[in-house]
Amino acid sequence: MSKYQHIQEEAYAANMQLPKLGLVLFTFGNVSAADKDLGVFAIKPSGVPYEKLTPGKMVIVDFEGTTVKGKLRPSSDTKTHAVLYKHWPTIGGISHTHSTYATAWAQSLRDIPIFGTTHADHNTVDIPCAPPMDDTMIRGDYEYETGFQIMNCLKQKGLNYEEVEMILVGNHAPFTWGKSAEKAVYNSAVLESIAQMAWLTEQINPEAGRLKDALIKKHFERKHGPGSYYGQ
Repeated sequence: MSKYQHIQEEAYAANMQLPKLGLVLFTFGNVSAADKDLGVFAIKPSGVPYEKLTPGKMVIVDFEGTTVKGKLRPSSDTKTHAVLYKHWPTIGGISHTHSTYATAWAQSLRDIPIFGTTHADHNTVDIPCAPPMDDTMIRGDYEYETGFQIMNCLKQKGLNYEEVEMILVGNHAPFTWGKSAEKAVYNSAVLESIAQMAWLTEQINPEAGRLKDALIKKHFERKHGPGSYYGQ
């Protein structure tokens, strides 16, 4: 058994959830699973249809973005994943999709407002949208710089990556993360649902107001607070 098999299997299972959840079209999107002790992650190979994936085809990459094991080229977004793993020690999975509603908000360069309790169950703030990358960064190592685009946005907004596990990259698409690849995909699905609800809310009532603080606090803390009582 390869010492990387566990993260290859984790990455494969997570990637296969993307089409099942309606979060990707064709070969769009990718998920990675990291082993921080080994200093590597497994990620979807670039441009390979989901139905042709296997655990063994997941490419092993280190946190500098260098391929350690695998015959296929890793995802074109690999360097973004590598940057985030290198700088965020507690995450174990990253998911990137071009899901319709979340991507539409990213293309609109807007944070997703916290309109309701579904949003508050997962975040106490608007879902941030990172501003478009400047031309110098685009002309440089684009995917590498995307990682810093994400981190800089959270820093500028005073947000903690352990608390806000999702972001929109302006003019691009969403990235999500979590302690595992499975949680990262969960966050991608939640983000897409929140994005759709927010869009519909604005169509029904363009003057819809932000959820009041008492409800934000109540719904977030009943799931995540020290006195949480949601679930078994």
